[in-house]
Amino acid sequence: MGLGEGGLLANRAAMRMRTRQQYRTMSRMQRRRSAMQEKMGVRQDFQPAEGEGPPPAEEAPAQTAPPPATGDYTEELEKLAKLRDEGVITPEDFEAKKKQLLGL
Repeated sequence: MGLGEGGLLANRAAMRMRTRQQYRTMSRMQRRRSAMQEKMGVRQDFQPAEGEGPPPAEEAPAQTAPPPATGDYTEELEKLAKLRDEGVITPEDFEAKKKQLLGL
């Protein structure tokens, strides 16, 4: 028959169990991602506040912030790279923040 050991009902029960496990895993991953975003303050850095949109292109302020005085921005870049690799932030957000830290 091609249904394996146990027949149709056993296969349907196994499919339901796999689906439930996948859902739980994805939910757990989302909770961890949200917790890390809150802990590291990513939401404040990369998401505009409610009611704010991205600034219009002609009114975008030039980056005038000087680079950090100590020049020790490697830890921050490592944290951001880790978040980018985990998919918490987009590569565009990473590049923008990197340019800001390096003063480019």
